[in-house]
Amino acid sequence: MTASKVLHIGHYNSQVFDPICTNPENLRKIIDTICRNHASNVDLSDWVHSRYMPTPTIVQAASALYLNHSVEDITRSDASGDSLQSTSEQVMNIIEHARRNHEKSICFVTGVPGAGKTLVGLNVAVKQFEKKDLAVYLSGNQPLVSVLTEALARDKKRQFEEKNPGKRCNITEARRSVHSFIQIVHHYRKNSLTKLKRPIVNGILEIDPVKVKKHKDDGYAEVEHVAIFDEAQRAWTRQQLANWLKRKQNIADFPMSEPEFLIWSLDLREDWAVVICLVGGGQEINTGEAGISEWLRAINERFPSWNVFISDQLAGREYAEGELTDLLKSNEKVRRNHRLHLAVSMRSFRAENLSSFVHYLLEGDSARSREIFQELCERNYPIYLTRSLHDAKRWLKEIHQGSERYGMLVSSQAQRLRPLAIDVRCKPDTVHWFLDDTNDIRSSNFLEDAASEFDVQGLELDWTCVVWDGDFRRQGNTWTNHSFIGNKWLNIRDETRKAYQLNAYRVLLTRARQGMVLCIPEGNDDDDTRKPAYYDETYEYLTSIGLTEPDFEVVRKREIRILD
Repeated sequence: MTASKVLHIGHYNSQVFDPICTNPENLRKIIDTICRNHASNVDLSDWVHSRYMPTPTIVQAASALYLNHSVEDITRSDASGDSLQSTSEQVMNIIEHARRNHEKSICFVTGVPGAGKTLVGLNVAVKQFEKKDLAVYLSGNQPLVSVLTEALARDKKRQFEEKNPGKRCNITEARRSVHSFIQIVHHYRKNSLTKLKRPIVNGILEIDPVKVKKHKDDGYAEVEHVAIFDEAQRAWTRQQLANWLKRKQNIADFPMSEPEFLIWSLDLREDWAVVICLVGGGQEINTGEAGISEWLRAINERFPSWNVFISDQLAGREYAEGELTDLLKSNEKVRRNHRLHLAVSMRSFRAENLSSFVHYLLEGDSARSREIFQELCERNYPIYLTRSLHDAKRWLKEIHQGSERYGMLVSSQAQRLRPLAIDVRCKPDTVHWFLDDTNDIRSSNFLEDAASEFDVQGLELDWTCVVWDGDFRRQGNTWTNHSFIGNKWLNIRDETRKAYQLNAYRVLLTRARQGMVLCIPEGNDDDDTRKPAYYDETYEYLTSIGLTEPDFEVVRKREIRILD
């Protein structure tokens, strides 16, 4: 290495170094120089023999499960108490008990945002496939199903081609294989609907023997013994399902809600069946969602022989707004189990308290929010605040490392961010947004398309920028809710819509595994739809909690020059 050739070694504030490119002649010199400049107290023997335990994204975790890793291999080593492994084992025990005793059961798993409820569901589906007792993972969340399906299909294709040099795997076939156990709930429901007699008379569903062959063990049921319903609180009410079926499939006067129909479909089995409901707290964000009470009402009124296993947190305000007490008391087959609750977020090893911070922030409890914010700072989970979208984007680009993903998030009601080149009417392609690299303009890393709560619920990024519009703003000592209609903001008075908007921001603020920046626009005195007053109090509230501007001196890499 000559004096004219300078090697820059850069590392982040986290002490993670950039990869160093070298030739064989300079390798020893580089190693010696780094050892001299960066001596540490690390016991290299312990380091070499210790376990590598990264915190995976849901896509990475799903891929690992699909490629025959166990849930123990991919979960956090320091998550104590209610863990993914413990909850998965408990669910598998419930399934095994139903199979062995020829019973039917429904099980409710709760968890804080990012705790791994989806991962539990996927793990159960994979384990059941290994046992030849088929299971299906169902979700009404189209972006989640699309992203997971495409990620697993790409993995399947890549693994096949690595094991079989010179041979190609058809991506369409790979996608079809994944669809066998991950489905959008509408497709699964359609299969059950094809068996029914038409028209529906007196609100009674009947099987048409001409349309389906009865099987010895399962009667007229679907092939799967186990149905796993992710985000079960978002299942449709009877009215929402009836309207959709009338409009899309010309089925009039459908008599059941989505929870009731799914249980009915599994109840057709003549041997055994289990429904697993994965329940997120405070994440109802759309009209027509039935909530958990509808599942229990259906069990109590139509399927009293079913066993009911619930998390001890299910009746809490965070999950059911206190509506379930009477329903649970009236069913003698209810059994509570603390292992069915996931209390610790695995979204980041630094962000265990993030969901609590967001909860108190949205509750308007600035004192408690400030306390938890300080704890997050101490655990190196940064949350910054800025009025400049340019600075927010710059922070994302400088803070991320290697293949980490980052992106912009906005509320679906953020109608007045167009002056910042963010238009919520332009929906991102979620598959490309979550899976493709920085060079693709459709990628989240390109920072051109912003995703809403509907695009990211159940998914996550490493770093996020939440751009805050005037739809949900601080005024005095409370939050106020607004919808942009025509050419002006109007107050939202309906309590259900207010709750949806609150939960939209809850979702947006809990998507980051490693850290986030909140961007509150300055507004514009010349634009009545973007008055500074619509944004300033929100900014002031967040600063009162302790949030500050991004510290680019902390983010920026330090460099060491090595001369010959």
